[in-house]
This record gives sequence, structure tokens and C-alpha cells, in this order.
Amino acid sequence: MTDPLKDPRFFADPYPTYAKLRDAAPVQKVPTGSGGRHSYLVTGYAEAREAFTDPRLSKDTARFFAGQPSRRDLHPAVSRNMLSTDPPGHARLRALVTKAFTTGAVARMRPYIARLVGELLDAWPEHGPVDLVASLAVPLPVTVVCEMLGVPESDRPLVRTWSGELFSAGDPGRTDAASHALAGFLTDLVAAARRSPGESLLDDLIAVRDAGDGLTEDELVSLGVLLLVAGHETTTHFIGNAALALLQHPGSAKRLREEPELLGRSLDELLRFDSPVGIATFRHSTEALTLGGTEIPAGVPVLIAPGAANRDPARFAAPDHLDLDRDATGHLAFGHGIHRCVGAPLARAEGELALRGVLSRFPEARLALPEAELEWRHTRLTRGLVSLPLLV
Repeated sequence: MTDPLKDPRFFADPYPTYAKLRDAAPVQKVPTGSGGRHSYLVTGYAEAREAFTDPRLSKDTARFFAGQPSRRDLHPAVSRNMLSTDPPGHARLRALVTKAFTTGAVARMRPYIARLVGELLDAWPEHGPVDLVASLAVPLPVTVVCEMLGVPESDRPLVRTWSGELFSAGDPGRTDAASHALAGFLTDLVAAARRSPGESLLDDLIAVRDAGDGLTEDELVSLGVLLLVAGHETTTHFIGNAALALLQHPGSAKRLREEPELLGRSLDELLRFDSPVGIATFRHSTEALTLGGTEIPAGVPVLIAPGAANRDPARFAAPDHLDLDRDATGHLAFGHGIHRCVGAPLARAEGELALRGVLSRFPEARLALPEAELEWRHTRLTRGLVSLPLLV
């Protein structure tokens, strides 16, 4: 069996592959990469939810790869960040950033986000072609997270470029180089913030670092890198995927224009329908376990696929159908358990305000090319469009 997640058709539409795998078994051993390597892939909803909270599935990548020779050159700020730690270290790091992404904190940011959406949409042509990804889905979350971290405007295009390269599939050298560029940038940004303190989230983290032993310098840089990348990459894909879903379902788009109050309640269904996270970040088994009737030995990679779990008919009836009246709470687009995306409230606010702006101001927007010609990012970790050309 070849790696089922490397078929070029998978990137354009992963759901037939996910369904085929899930129908065979909700948890199964699959080939991944070269050299006869295998992983255990979790595609069932119940099994994915269980796996997200099983302490025998570790996120500590350093522990897994200890002593193994590597041909990769990822910077430690990328390979050993908060996402790749287990308790109690994970809880300590997460507590430092959680307060910036609470529902209350995000509510105070909504006027700024709404104003930014308006400014971005003001630049759209009254009639003609526009790329929703390049002109809205990318700059909105990039600008918000860079503003939160105090990244100068002149550096923000570089941040976006490096972040995109970090997720480039099939080009390890490019990914490794981007990891070093981002880490170097954050190191310089920290130094600049120390020379001229401000009131950004990065300044708060620097204060914790400089006040004692609550944060090491390496952890400070890795948190900054993680916030920069995770703070916008999946939100960009969420906005693009949701916009496309509404273009594919004009009845749903019409209903949201007529009932704008419904949009906030529809976000869970839009996230479930086409999750911006296809396969969650790396886990490995620290001891043997049984999941979904499949025996998983100790010391092997385990991949959890929210994109597959969110289309599991055992959890969501008619899962390939977009239903704005569905109660889609419990979807796994943001993960589950202690590693659930800390920025979920911010992503929801950005997605809601972006979609609201497009729906209200450009009711006649339509695809500028056949749907089959849309280009998708070639990465299994996230699912997102390279561009979404519209005629408005």
C-alpha cells in the first residue's frame, strides 16, 4: 500500500480518501513517507476525540526522536515549541498566553478587527476580479497577530512568506530554512522590544522571562514563533474554505445575508464542513494501547485527522452536506483536550467578521474560474486554498 495521503487528488479533495480509510477502520496502520515507515492514522470521530485526550499519546517530539539521526535542520524554536510538549511543561507555557485569547479579550478586539475588514474590502474593485485569499484571508489574521506581537508593518510580508514556506510539502530544505528565518526574526524582535518596550503580547512574555525563571529565552522565542505562525495560518484557511463553501451553496449564502444574526451560530458548521486542519500535529505512543479496536504498539507515530473525523457519519448525519441548522458543536477543527487551539476565539471572530463583510458588501460575488481549477496547498497538516479568484 502506498501512502494514501500523497496522492495529488488528496489535496484537492481529501474527503473521498478519508471516507475510504475510515470505512476500512477508524484507526489503522498506513505507510507514511519513504523507507518503509508507517504511522497509525485516526479517522473516526469517537476515536479521534479519545486520542486527543489519551496521555499515552505524547506530543514530546524530542523524546520520540532522541538518539535518532536526522537529515532535517528545523530550528528548535519550531521543532520544540508549546505544541510539542506534554504536561506539566505544556500547562506552564499555555498559561502565559491564554489570557490574550479569552472570549473577553477577543470581544475587546472586535472593533479593531471589523475596522480592518472594512479597510481591506474598501480596496476591492466595485466590479472585476479579486483574489479573496490574497486580499482578505491572508492580510486580516496576519495583521491582527502581528499587531498583537508588535511586528513592524514593513516586516509583515516576510512573516507571511516564511510561514507559508514552513508548511510547504515536499521541500524539506525550504521548510527548514523558513524555520531558521522565523526564529532569527523573533530573536531580533525580542531584542528590539527589550531596547524599546511597548505594550504588546511579546512585551508581556519578555517581562515574564526577565522577571525570573518562569520562561527560558529559548521558550520565549519559540512561543513567539508559534503565535506568529499558528496565529494566522489556519485562520487564513478557515476564511478561504468557508467562503468557498458558501459559494458552493448559494442558498446558504443567501440565507446568511437575509439573517446575518445566524452567521455566528453557523461558524461551527463551516469549520466542521471543511476543516482548516486536516491532520493534527505529531503524536507518538509512549506505551502500547488499543484505540478503535486497533492495537497500537509503543513508540510509533499516531496521526489524528480532524478533517476526517468531522465528516464521520457516526457523529454527523449526512456529513458531506453543509447544513447551517446543524448543531456542529463538538467538531474537532480546533482539536480537543489540553492542546485545543488557544486562539480559537480569535479565529472565530476574524472568520465571522470577514465573512459578514463579504456577504453584505459583495452579494453578487462568484468564482472567476471553474471550481476544478482552484489550487490547494500541498500539505497534509492544513487544508487551504492557494487563491480564491472572484468576480464581484
